[in-house]
Order: sequence, then structure tokens, then C-alpha cells
Amino acid sequence: MIKLIKPYICFEEIENEFKDIFSSGCFTKGKNVDLFIDEIKAYTNTNHALLTTSATTALSVCLKILGVTTGDEVIVSDFSFPASANVIEDLGAKPVFSDVDLETFNMLPEELEKKITPKTKAVIFVDAFGSPTGIHEIKGLCTKNNIPLIDDAACAIGSSENNIKSGNIADLSCFSFHPRKLITTGEGGAITTNNEKYYEKLQVKLNHGVAIKEGKFDFVDYGYNYRLAELQCVMGIKQIRKLEKIISGRAMIRDQYIERLTNYGFIPQKIGNSVIHNVQSLVFKVPDRVERDGLILHLKKEDIEATIGTYCLSGTSYYRSKYNSVQKNAEVIENTAITFPCYDGIDVNYICKIIKKYLC
Repeated sequence: MIKLIKPYICFEEIENEFKDIFSSGCFTKGKNVDLFIDEIKAYTNTNHALLTTSATTALSVCLKILGVTTGDEVIVSDFSFPASANVIEDLGAKPVFSDVDLETFNMLPEELEKKITPKTKAVIFVDAFGSPTGIHEIKGLCTKNNIPLIDDAACAIGSSENNIKSGNIADLSCFSFHPRKLITTGEGGAITTNNEKYYEKLQVKLNHGVAIKEGKFDFVDYGYNYRLAELQCVMGIKQIRKLEKIISGRAMIRDQYIERLTNYGFIPQKIGNSVIHNVQSLVFKVPDRVERDGLILHLKKEDIEATIGTYCLSGTSYYRSKYNSVQKNAEVIENTAITFPCYDGIDVNYICKIIKKYLC
């Protein structure tokens, strides 16, 4: 089976560090945790980074330190994995779905402006498949309206817009280290911010509500254990140090697909001119004559893994029945987008030949 992605790490790279951890008996809150945090800060050029168990818990904690609660509204990009909206719903707040651009798949500024009300407590911008295209314009609107911007950068580690890395644009940014991402720690995530007040609140929330006063623990709030272990951080460190090489390799593979598939009518995700895209997922819209789900099935029979792009959140059964506000562009993209395998060593020619067989 040609998988969608393979991890950019092997056991031999981490074996010695794992042995050291087992020898020391220090499995958490050790030197590798601190080092991974430092690597993330240096890479994203941010003042602060904190580790979490996933991008989902990262998003949830960010909403909590912003005080989002029952009766509030949070505007969220409508084309994403359901976690982007679930974290809002979980707090008793209302997810307000903002439609996306049919070409970039990212939040439309004019749609955001329409959705802002006095109840709007935050905005969650989603970097579709790792692309931050348009985030600076969204940031400008949020600043103008005095609304905090959270970047759901789950897919966007290594991407940038206007020469500024994802993680250093929004007020709060949340990354994922799931196995489908370019950096994986098995499961895991991170939050970056340049806001000192947010950082101090996050430190407390992510450590059981503890603040240290005069060398003593004081539980000043309720909080959580959303930490990463030393073993996971070793994995993260190894991958972030070669992230630029990973991204450049994926960009070349993306170009090979585009060269071949645009001749058949496939339309690649549009990336802004000022954007470096990490190509976390390689996504095209299928030609009008092509039945997307049938193509996915055809590829599966040929031992090639492919999948949809992602979801129109407002069109999922739960959110459709509760809010009845399906966004038309997001729904179109959900039904027409396909994700192809993309990683070093993949045979793009072969995959495109199998795709052509289905078209003919």
C-alpha cells in the first residue's frame, strides 16, 4: 500500500536518547521537554511555546484562558476537521461558521466581517492543509474589532506568510504532532504566543492550576495535565531540526503532481504569492466529470491510499441539525477535494498513471 504519508523519523535516530531516558528514569518534565520547547520558539521566532497532548487540547485551553463560556460566540473557518468547532461547543459557546475561499480553502475576510457581533469572543482561523494564505488580512480585521485571533495551525508547522512563520502571526497558535503531520510525536501539540499575559495563564492551566509562590506550590486555578513526555519530545526535536529539508522535498513532489494532473483538469489548492506552504496535505479539486469518491475507491483497489480533503463543519450531521447554517463554499469543497500521497521516494508518475486509468 502506498500510504498518504510516512513519518520522517526512524528508530535508529532516537535509540540512544531513548536508552538515556530509560537509564535516568526521568520520563517527564526533563531536559528534552525544555529543549523541544526551545526548538519550537527558535523555529517560529516566538517568545513563548508550551507543549500539549494534541492540537485539540491546545485549542481548548486557549479558548479557556480567553474566558470563552456559555453564551459567547467564536467564529471559525468552516472547512476543517471537527475538532476546530468541537472545542467551542464543549465550552457551551456557539461556533459561528465562516465560509471559505473556493480556491485557497481558507476563511474569507468578507464572510468574517458579516459574522462579527457583540457576542464574538474570539476567531479561529484554520490553515487549510498547512497553508496560512490570507491570515494577515484576517488578523487585521480581528485587531480592528479588538477580537483575539487563534490560529488553528495544526497542519502548518514550517509554513509562513509575508516571511513570518505560522505560530508568530496570531495572538495564539496551536500546532499538532499527530502521525499525519510533518512532525509527529505519536500524539501531541503545542501553543505559541508573544503575549505575556496569555503565556502566564497557559502555564497555570497546563499544570493543574499551579503557580509557584516563594518556592511553594499554590493551586490558584483549576487546570489540567496536558504534558508531553520526554520520549515524545526526543522525536519532535529530531524532526524539527530537519523540517526545512522535509518541506522543500514535499514542494518538489507537489510540483510534479501539478505538472501532470492539471492536464486532466485537476485544480490544486491555491497558495498565496507571499506564502511558503509546507504541503502538509496535497489536495486537489477533481474535474467536474470525475466522481471523487469513486476515484478514491479506484486508487484503494490499486493499493494507493487517498482520501477526501476535510469537512464542511456546518454540514456535519450534528452541526447541521443544531444550527442549520451550512456554508456553501465549504460544502462544495468537501464534495470535490481529494488528498494524494506525498513524501520522499514516492512514484508520482505511477500514481498519476493509475489516476489516468480511472479517467479513461
